Amino acid sequence: VELACLLSLLLLLNGVELFYSVGEIKTIVQKDAEFDANYNDMVTSENQTIYAFNHTISRNKTEGVRVSVDVLSNKSESPILFVVRQKQGVLSFQVPLILRGLYQRKYPYYDVGRTLCQPPTRAASETQYFFVDVSTLSSQGTNYQLRVSRVESFTLQTNKKFSFTASPSQPQYFKYVFQDGVDTVIVKVNSDMTFPCSVMSIQDIQCPIYDLDNNVAFIGMYQTMTKKGAITVQRKDFPSNSFYVVVVVKTEDEACGGPLRFYPLRPDQLIDAGNRSKLTVNMSSRAVEAYVMGMLFCLGIFFSFYLLTLLCVCVMCWITFLHQPATPLNPVVGLPAHVVPPLDRMTLFCSSLLQSERSLESVARSRQESLSSIEEDDYDTLDDIHSDKNIVRTKKFLYVADLARKDKRILSKKYQIYFWNIATIAVFYALPVVQLVITYQTVVNVTGNQDICYYNFLCAHPLGALSAFNNILSNLGYVMLGLLFLLIVLKRDLAQNRALERHDVNALECGIPKHFGLFYAMGTALMMEGLLSACYHVCPNYTNFQFDTSFMYMIAGLCMLKLYQKRHPDINASAYTAYACLAAVIFFSVLGVVFGRDNTAFWIVFSVIHILATLLLSTQLYYMGRWRLNAGIMRRIVYVIYTDCIRQCSGPMYIDRMVLLVMGNIVNWSLAAYGLIQRPNDFASYLLAIAICNLLLYFAFYIIMKLRSGERIKCLALVCILFTAVVWGFALYFFFQGLSTWQKTPAESREHNRDCILLSFFDDHDIWHFLSSIAMFGSFLVLLTMDDDLDTVQRDKIYVF
Repeated sequence: VELACLLSLLLLLNGVELFYSVGEIKTIVQKDAEFDANYNDMVTSENQTIYAFNHTISRNKTEGVRVSVDVLSNKSESPILFVVRQKQGVLSFQVPLILRGLYQRKYPYYDVGRTLCQPPTRAASETQYFFVDVSTLSSQGTNYQLRVSRVESFTLQTNKKFSFTASPSQPQYFKYVFQDGVDTVIVKVNSDMTFPCSVMSIQDIQCPIYDLDNNVAFIGMYQTMTKKGAITVQRKDFPSNSFYVVVVVKTEDEACGGPLRFYPLRPDQLIDAGNRSKLTVNMSSRAVEAYVMGMLFCLGIFFSFYLLTLLCVCVMCWITFLHQPATPLNPVVGLPAHVVPPLDRMTLFCSSLLQSERSLESVARSRQESLSSIEEDDYDTLDDIHSDKNIVRTKKFLYVADLARKDKRILSKKYQIYFWNIATIAVFYALPVVQLVITYQTVVNVTGNQDICYYNFLCAHPLGALSAFNNILSNLGYVMLGLLFLLIVLKRDLAQNRALERHDVNALECGIPKHFGLFYAMGTALMMEGLLSACYHVCPNYTNFQFDTSFMYMIAGLCMLKLYQKRHPDINASAYTAYACLAAVIFFSVLGVVFGRDNTAFWIVFSVIHILATLLLSTQLYYMGRWRLNAGIMRRIVYVIYTDCIRQCSGPMYIDRMVLLVMGNIVNWSLAAYGLIQRPNDFASYLLAIAICNLLLYFAFYIIMKLRSGERIKCLALVCILFTAVVWGFALYFFFQGLSTWQKTPAESREHNRDCILLSFFDDHDIWHFLSSIAMFGSFLVLLTMDDDLDTVQRDKIYVF
């Protein structure tokens, strides 16, 4: 044992001798140092200085300690090493501090400041010692200045702003302790300048603190920022009921959308980092009552539409009952028919409705059995039907009776396919979408990277694993109002079936033919828009923006098809053709998002396809489908131009249709030219704008032609039109506020963030969700009721336009 101890002592002495010979350190000086004092010394490879500090910490009070170093000579061949030894940790850094950027750029910093991590203490009061060791391997003397000071306002206060300065070599962090009764706070950091780019991080109370550009993303939640940054923090995520707010300034601004100033000629060339900025931090609490009030407000708004609809149905039933002629068979004995008591008349009316409901089920079963053997093209089995189509559909003045000749059972089956197809599409589309956004949210929660999703961070209210529950809740209106519209359509469908069962002359021969399959599809699309918009807002970014727009394309397309179907029931597109075209639109939307940004070739191809599709659709609508696209198409075009324009100047046979199609071509060609010239980054919104412009143009044409033909708009439809127009105006105002944009970097997007404006829970985009869902519901009601004035007009007197 003695021999072993002797060998160990010899090895230790040799190690000390080797250390001294390699490091060439011959003098170690230890000094008792004080806070807030400047120590100007010189260090060489022959000496090492140790500064000893002591301070008293308490369990109920936290004080930050900051070590600041400034090297006065920047021509030393070797850096100075500073090692801070604490009771439960070690912090070391060199000066000059070399931080790397893109392309391995090197940025030297000669002025370094670091805040020491203070581990919690269980004692009421405790004196702790720490030491700052200063050494270097440079044989030349290097002057430096050391200062250790206490950090003022190290603990942040709620609703109290605090300003500080930071740089890449002088990061800052502060502590926040949850107050009693506060479960959620939002940490806001602001800067007066757009650049430099900064990173704000939320980290647990544990050592070490990651507060440099190259390690700040290792733990906790973090996000890049320019002028604004905000992170919502929940008490449940921090068992100690406290956390650190860390602010790090990046060496380069490229991560925030800023330019790289220059590219070094040599990879190891040192670059001047430039000046850095002043920031302000503010803590704001979030009340639980805001969640309750937000949910109650949302439910109350949309349930009121159910109550209003129920009230309207009751009033209409009462009016119908009052205008119903008295039944000659009086159930009240001894009273004449015209003096039946009101209560007995109401009982009689309700009993008749119940009887008709019972008989409806048997009638529906028999109709389904008969429909099972009917095919859509049964009408077209006669050889002379093609000549009949040409005669009827090419008349100069068409009436609805000319285009409502097919069997109603055939058309009913044809248009019900719209509903079943969109229901199938919704299921297969929604399931992977839900799975994907759950994965997105999980990645955000696990990594803490707040740059993945483009929220309005100043008004993001988390709930459970969701980061922005308010943006998801506000989509409830689409679902509830879509379901309400389906119930209204179902009621009309049942009323129409009862009328057909009674062989009502008005139901059989008057008014616009009533087919409800497209209405059911529209209501389903509105509900799916709410579901998919909520999925998109789980983690909004450019890769899943199509979730928010796919069913908007569906809704726009279905509305245009419904407008056309009203007066062209026999020749409207089949569900398979319509959904195939909408699938092509969504396909181009995905291509535009992925490849369309600044891609000239893509925009040329898309613009050509857009113009060709417009021309083909115009020809289809003008000739009512009575034309063929084959090898002789060019010869026929030349012949028509020669006969109608050169040989004799004759106007178009169908002037109204020609006016609509000319306006439509002008609008679409203009949109195609705008896209080709400007090449907007948000291709999905550009494509949606094309659909909406065409829908509005067709709707305006329909209303104008309806009034021009001597028809009128009933009071209910007129109220719906005016109400919807006003709501759409307000909705678009809030839509264009632009609270975030994934066309820019996450940091630049946060410059558009704004505080909540409704109940301290909903922001401008939430109000857009509220108003747009109401406006879409109103638009559907307009399509449902705008031709009610024709219910008693013979179909051979209703114009087609």
